Parts: sequence; C-alpha cells; structure tokens
Amino acid sequence: MGISVVITSGKGGTGKTTVTCGIASALAELGKRVLCVDVDIGLRNLDVTLGLADRALMDFSDVIAGRCPLEAAVCEHPTLKGLYLLNAPVTLPAARVTEQGMQELIGSARLWFDYVLIDCPAGIGSGFRLAVCAADQAIVVTTTEPTSLRDAQMTVAQLRGYEIPIHLTVNRVNKRLMRRLRTSIDDAMDTAGLPLIGVIPEDDRVTELCARGELVILHSRSGAARAYRNIASRLTGRRTPLMRI
Repeated sequence: MGISVVITSGKGGTGKTTVTCGIASALAELGKRVLCVDVDIGLRNLDVTLGLADRALMDFSDVIAGRCPLEAAVCEHPTLKGLYLLNAPVTLPAARVTEQGMQELIGSARLWFDYVLIDCPAGIGSGFRLAVCAADQAIVVTTTEPTSLRDAQMTVAQLRGYEIPIHLTVNRVNKRLMRRLRTSIDDAMDTAGLPLIGVIPEDDRVTELCARGELVILHSRSGAARAYRNIASRLTGRRTPLMRI
C-alpha cells in the first residue's frame, strides 16, 4: 500500500508545482513507482513541468466518472522509469468531482504506486479541500518572504483539522537576501509552526529546465536537484542531514 502526500502552499508563486515535480522525480530515481496527481482544475501546469504536456490525454475526472480505468489515464515519463502523471481537467467537469470520488481515486492509486504526490491548488478553497481529503501527510511549501510565511500559517491551520503529519519545505532560499532581511530558516519554522523536511536553494537551472519540460535531477546533482533528492530520501525514512545553503 502506497503513501499519498499533498504538496500545498498558502499562496501562488512559491514554486509548489516545481517542488512536486522535483520530489517525485527524485523518488522515481530511487526506484519507487510515483504518481503525480494535478488537482488544479483549469490552471494545471504540472504536465508542462514534467515534460508531458503532449502525452497526458485523460484526466482524473475521466477516472472518477468511470470513462476510463486509472491505468489507462496515467501517463509514464518517457525518460525516467517509474514516474507517472494523472492530469487535472482543463475545465470543471459537468458532473462535479466530490471529495468521496477523490478519496476513492487516490485509494486505488495507492494500490498501484509507492507514492502518490498530489499537487494542490494555491489557497484554501474547494480545490484545497479536494486535494487534501485523500492525503496521508502534507508538505507545505513556502519561501522566506513574510507574506508567504503568513499564508503558510493559514494553510497549516486548515491542515490541522485533517489530523495528518505536516512538514515544511522552504523553497528558493537566497542566503544573501536572507542576511539582508535578517531572517533565517529557524524563523520560517517558528512562523509556520512545522518541522522542516527540506531547504531548497535558489537555482537558475530550475526555471530554465522546467521551461523546456526537462527534469532537473536528470541534468544536475547540486543546488535544487540535491535538495529534491534529500527530501525524497527523508520521505522514504532515511536519515538525511539538511543541506547547507
């Protein structure tokens, strides 16, 4: 039985989808079967980040509505074995997707995959609830910006009601900027009130590679790629020290 992990943030622009892609690909690199589920209806872009925009033809609403089985709807990455995507609908389905339907979908996916990573829409509305309702644990992605940390706090308050383990990932960490703002990773942890599972440095290659639909971990062993691998390692239960920024 696999594990479902929702990756969320309080606001857009934290790099949540990129982090989802990075962690998922790092888990697949470790030999795990990993399914990424994009739940951002109407604003999906995980397929672009994974380089699967022209390959993922079906979406999760097709599976929930019974139009096709899960194994036919998922799309495997052409280069990295074990990495799969289940897309979000381009528009809201006529038959509304319910939380029960999502729970049944993720439950089925956990039978096929070691890890199901759920890319959650930004904010704490109905899309958030749809993404979180089937999760075994959560990762909140934030940056060190005060507004991002405040929004992360609000997200954490909502997640507490689901009684699942919650961890923090601080993304796009710029040491020079942190020094100028007199902030630290400890401040981020204290503000969000969460244990830390990963620190990801600012890395220009991430933007460049994602724009081309290429996986960061296939082209780098340092910077963000190393951070993704560390987080994946911790998710599998290994003791891995936090990388120094």
